[in-house]
Amino acid sequence: MARRERSRRRPSRDYAQPKSEGPIEPPAAARSSRRHHLPQYNHNGHEVTKHIEPEGESGRKGIHPFKFLKICFRSASTPSMLVNFLWPMVPVAIALHFAMPKQHLAIFVTSYIAMVPAANLVGFAGQEFARKLPKVLGVVMEVTFGSIVEIVLFMVLLKTGREQNVPVIRAAILGSILANMLLCLGFCFIAGGLKRHGKERHDQEFHPAISEAGSGLMLVAGMGLVLPTVYHSALSGRTDLTLGVGEIAYETLKISRAVAIILLFAYFVYLMYQMKTHDGLFEDIYTADEHKDADRHKDLLKAKLTMTECLIALAISLACVSMIAVFLVKQIHYIVHERHISDAFLGLILVPLVEKAAEHLTAIDEAYDGQMNFALAHVLGASIQTAFLNTPLVVIVGWCMNIGMDLKFEVFDAVALILAILVLGSFLRDGKSNYLEGVLCVLVYLIIAICAYFYPNPPVATAAAEH
Repeated sequence: MARRERSRRRPSRDYAQPKSEGPIEPPAAARSSRRHHLPQYNHNGHEVTKHIEPEGESGRKGIHPFKFLKICFRSASTPSMLVNFLWPMVPVAIALHFAMPKQHLAIFVTSYIAMVPAANLVGFAGQEFARKLPKVLGVVMEVTFGSIVEIVLFMVLLKTGREQNVPVIRAAILGSILANMLLCLGFCFIAGGLKRHGKERHDQEFHPAISEAGSGLMLVAGMGLVLPTVYHSALSGRTDLTLGVGEIAYETLKISRAVAIILLFAYFVYLMYQMKTHDGLFEDIYTADEHKDADRHKDLLKAKLTMTECLIALAISLACVSMIAVFLVKQIHYIVHERHISDAFLGLILVPLVEKAAEHLTAIDEAYDGQMNFALAHVLGASIQTAFLNTPLVVIVGWCMNIGMDLKFEVFDAVALILAILVLGSFLRDGKSNYLEGVLCVLVYLIIAICAYFYPNPPVATAAAEH
């Protein structure tokens, strides 16, 4: 025991510090900590602010009005910049709404056009904000900011028209998904497939983690959105049941609310998958995709908004979007009843085209630059958010407002959605895309648009809302 005690007190040669006359060298941990606190500089020589990604560093702080306007007008790409020439329509729409309230068609047309530059600014400000975040979180936030326009439009429709606008909201939900999956994705395939690489055109490839997760989620979304419709249609044709029409509608409403909660939970699981458990995989995919852009060096050299300017741009654009959405929605009754535009065409085609314009321009520009994974992330991400986030939100908000906002779509809309998801899955299965597949996607969308134009309005049913 005494020997063990003496051994314990004896200094070990392994831990003995050598004597030195010079200054003592700091340990490796201290050197690493000191290096960590040294200022970092990005590709433009700007000192990187803490918690800001180097690619999003602007080198400025606060707000500089002239640079702010110049950067916002330049936007993210040439098509987006051209859209900014439509900004004069915003004050025109506001003036017509207050000065000439009986000019319904003029207010609808100007508000419809004015929504495009306002939504474009939301998308650009969200993109600038996303640059300052880690890549995976940035992509998710960028898609989310693009969906804000849709959420605002849905809530305005729900608040102003209550049950009267429910058919338009239902059609707009599916129309938004169809516009993303067929029209936008089709133009992405065309833009990427027609661009020459040297003297040849090659098929564009994308990572299966993006395409398989997206197509799988859309299949689940299709089932969740369509089954309440199938339930209602199946029971409405039964003659051996004691349930009345109002009772079937109320049961469908309860099913819709339960499905909304389940879809919302699935969305948060998807976020955890993308941002927590598999964030390294998606980080590698997006990083590799960035280097496929031949003009990446030019993009990095562009002036960027500060964090303050991003927030100001978002506030201005969202205020414009909300105001124009109110102007637009108030003219829907006139457009449907006086101009005889069906709810199906208004919701499936007209509303989604204007609310998704900014996202579509961004995705097509990325596809043209060879960044198909980024393009797919925006296209499929927007569809996933519409199905798993925006739709449950509008159902739950309607529930809180005692509005019968259910998922009882028209059979035509439901069948169009399922067929579109099957078309999408077949084109994504091989992990490649070309302009032929893009043209076919656009043609399918045109077929749906023609059918929606001639589809009559459904009879108004408020039995479910009475409960």
